Amino acid sequence: MTFQQVYGYEPAVRYSAPGRVNLIGEHTDYNDGYVLPFAIDRRTTASIAPRTDRLLQVASAFDEAGGVVSLSLDDLDPSRMQGWSAYVLGIAWALTEHAGADLSDKTGFDVFIESDVPVGAGLSSSAAIECGVALAFNDLWDLGLSRKALARVGQYSENHAVGAPTGIMDQSASLLGEQDAVVFLDCRTLDTAVVDLALEANGLEVLVVDTRVEHAHATGGYKARRDSCERGAAAMGVEALRDLSVDDLPRAQELLDDETFRRVRHVVTEDQRVLDTVRTLREHGPRAIGSLLVASHESMRDDFEISVPELDLAAATAMEHGAVGARMTGGGFGGAAIALVDREARGAIADAVTAAFAAAGYREPNVFTVHAAQGARRD
Repeated sequence: MTFQQVYGYEPAVRYSAPGRVNLIGEHTDYNDGYVLPFAIDRRTTASIAPRTDRLLQVASAFDEAGGVVSLSLDDLDPSRMQGWSAYVLGIAWALTEHAGADLSDKTGFDVFIESDVPVGAGLSSSAAIECGVALAFNDLWDLGLSRKALARVGQYSENHAVGAPTGIMDQSASLLGEQDAVVFLDCRTLDTAVVDLALEANGLEVLVVDTRVEHAHATGGYKARRDSCERGAAAMGVEALRDLSVDDLPRAQELLDDETFRRVRHVVTEDQRVLDTVRTLREHGPRAIGSLLVASHESMRDDFEISVPELDLAAATAMEHGAVGARMTGGGFGGAAIALVDREARGAIADAVTAAFAAAGYREPNVFTVHAAQGARRD
């Protein structure tokens, strides 16, 4: 399925945006903390052509029914959006609702979405759609918003149009990513710094193990974890868990029930691990961050309880076969693990993980490498 097959003519422009891998810093973003993602060389493309009326029409290569969803710019409201098309239509709504854009004199678009970002793998296929579309709409409607503002638009849309209570990390990585670098993001101030990964120079690669256990952020455990964090912050008398340090944990353990305390401990120690990883990358390079990646996985497994057996097996097997470090990445409850591996050992580690999954009776994982890539762009 292509734009031409759906609409009967060729698109005027194409924009694309990448998925992301979070090197470290999980569930810290909505706690105003620190994250360290990078944009990956798997992208979502939005092919677009302007219309002469006010309709937004959306179709995608992954909609097997091949249908077109239509909504007028005069009727933008989350109650009129459902399914995957909300990731596109919600951006137009959020541009007006959150960014204050005036679309009263604008015409609509025909939009076609295609992607090679694995869906449900924790690589933020959703933000890739949102950010490519947000950059396109911003340019084509001449709205003049910055990339940081567009990241907020994407988050607002995902929170309120899609209904997933995610933080700002995914959109920031997709919009601000650079080649062979990670984005050090302060989720409170949105201050960013680009930190060299230097994987090529160190003979390293990032191996992704997509467990093919799909997760859904709009329901279930993600929201429960966020609610726990908010309760913990309120009980500790702070605006967000970002305002606590490791030194505050003994007092937190006294005040909080065991489950809430463990949720808080993960976020507080994970924030510290992000800061330690940034410092270590700058001072010693990527080979020195392995223990921080492993500690992050253990914290997500034991304190935040968002791992699954497949993710634990992927990380453990990679470490047993020589990975520098390994951890689950993304929101959890499925999705992907990452392993920092020597380039020449990549194949052996991938084979070992695949064999371990087969021995455990799990579905065969999708194992591939990713490289830190440029953020959203007009192609």
